[in-house]
Order: sequence, then C-alpha cells, then structure tokens
Amino acid sequence: MQSLRAKLKVFVTATALSVGATFGVAQDARLDPLFDRLGRVSAEDAPLIEEKIVAEWSKSGSAAMDYLLRRAESKFQADDWKGALIHLTALTDHAPEFAEGWHAKALAHFRLDQIGLAMDGLERALALEPRHFNAMAGVLAIMEGAGLDAEALEMARLIKAIHPHFEDLSQTITRLEGKTQGAAL
Repeated sequence: MQSLRAKLKVFVTATALSVGATFGVAQDARLDPLFDRLGRVSAEDAPLIEEKIVAEWSKSGSAAMDYLLRRAESKFQADDWKGALIHLTALTDHAPEFAEGWHAKALAHFRLDQIGLAMDGLERALALEPRHFNAMAGVLAIMEGAGLDAEALEMARLIKAIHPHFEDLSQTITRLEGKTQGAAL
C-alpha cells in the first residue's frame, strides 16, 4: 500500500503542476474558449459547455480512430468491458496521442478491476490533456477507493479549479474534508 500511496502522491503533484501550467497556455484553439467559459458559467449552463468539451475530446482527427472509439462505446453500453478493450487497445496503439482513447481504455480497465492499468491510462490521458476533468475524476475515485482521502481531496480541488460545477463535486469535497479534517495534506 505504501508504494501505491507514494505513486499517487507523485501523480497528484505532477497533475497539479501540469494543470497550473495549462491555464495560461493556449494549447487548443477549440477547447481553450470552452474551458474559459466553463470556469465562469452558472451551474445551469455548465452541462452544455461540458458536453461541447467532451464532444471535442471525442474527435481524434481520424475517421477510423473515431470509429474504434464509437465501437468501444457501444461495448460500454452492453457492459462488455473486455470487448471494449479490444477496440480501445487498437485505438491507443494507432493513435497514442489521443487522450480520450486513453481515458476510455482506463475506464474499461477500472470496470474490470484492473486498477493499475486504469491508473496508467488515466496518467497517459492527463499527460496529453491536463484539463481532462473526467480522467481526473477517475483518479479521484481510485484514490478514495484506496483510502487516500487527502490525495483524493487534492484531486477534487484540482477538478473544481477547472470545472466548478462538476457533478457531485461539492458533496465529494465536503465528504473528503470531513474525512481528512486534522490530517496533513
């Protein structure tokens, strides 16, 4: 457990540094204005902006790679996580710079209880898109599941900095603050 804790602490620190560096840098002309709006809109308007961001993340730039992602998503709907991994492995093999491919692959691994592989995929997704709040939420879930509440709280706060109205985030932060009150961060 100690090695998992150490790895996750390093991961959170690296993610925080990447996210902090991203805020001032225009990495993607389509996403930057959406993220700017996401940080300023009301709770009622946030889901529409989030939907637009997720739609942009789903575009690999290749019709073949987009098809593999759609095939994997159809396997998700059928709870066929092993089937999804076949498509997602092909996707990440052929489009290793496509963050959403890594995020989707991490989700499949997580659902198959392959936590180490899930973390590897989330790490790759966040290295490619440090603002990927869904990948960050995956890391948060793994940390909390591992009993790393202080680290999970730090990740929740990073998500909040990007997406203040992320689903159930306020309750998650409140819960984690209660668990970590008095604990060193």
